[in-house]
Amino acid sequence: MAAKSVVSHRFDDKTCVITGGASGLGSATARRLAAEGAHVVIGDLDQARGEEIARELGGLFVSVDVADEGQVKNLFDQAKATYGSVDVAFNNAGISPPEDASILDTDMEAWQRVQTINLTSVYLCSKYALQHMVEQQSGSIINTASFVALMGAATSQISYSASKGGVLSMSRELGVQFAKDGVRVNALCPGPVNTPLLKELFAADPVQAQRRLVHVPGGRFAEPEEIAAAVAFLASDDASFVNATAFTVDGGISAAYVTPE
Repeated sequence: MAAKSVVSHRFDDKTCVITGGASGLGSATARRLAAEGAHVVIGDLDQARGEEIARELGGLFVSVDVADEGQVKNLFDQAKATYGSVDVAFNNAGISPPEDASILDTDMEAWQRVQTINLTSVYLCSKYALQHMVEQQSGSIINTASFVALMGAATSQISYSASKGGVLSMSRELGVQFAKDGVRVNALCPGPVNTPLLKELFAADPVQAQRRLVHVPGGRFAEPEEIAAAVAFLASDDASFVNATAFTVDGGISAAYVTPE
């Protein structure tokens, strides 16, 4: 079971923008950062749920299609106009549709859709977060990659894996480029997380789901709150010398040669 977190006030008066913030890892992170004092800005297409979470946390909801450059720019501009800064960007929106499978079966439409939402959106969110962060000479960007950016997946999702590898590579380059501007950029590489997306996978294809679970040394998937705690660390000044890295939170999957029965 996840350890009970000890919450501090590392984000008092800080503005934290979270895409995909209406559910799963995004909403868990929004709650964690708000509990530590952040002004939370939820960016999502799910207006009803996004507004509900923003009200709950005393934050701001901005409807955004992360594949639309103008809407992404507006998200970060709204955060700055409302709270006066953009201190943290957790670029977390992503998809993993069933049409994305083996390279032999994945068509161009599925490939491109995943690349656009998972990789191009991170490019756009990083670009417009950086415009504000470079101006203020401070900031932390956390881009959601995956442990499959580091190793082959047990069940192929070719475009998803390629997109997450791109997120990792881009995050490293941005971290190097903007370090002297006071901005850190890291790629978060979680293992499988117990989110609605994963629960859908279990329901739709229990065999594939079990193929993923068997590789986790602890025998369970992460809870969203455990990954949110890692995001909070990377976003905070406690991680002031953590930059341009793959921050792996996978329960030991990428270190396991064999796993216990």
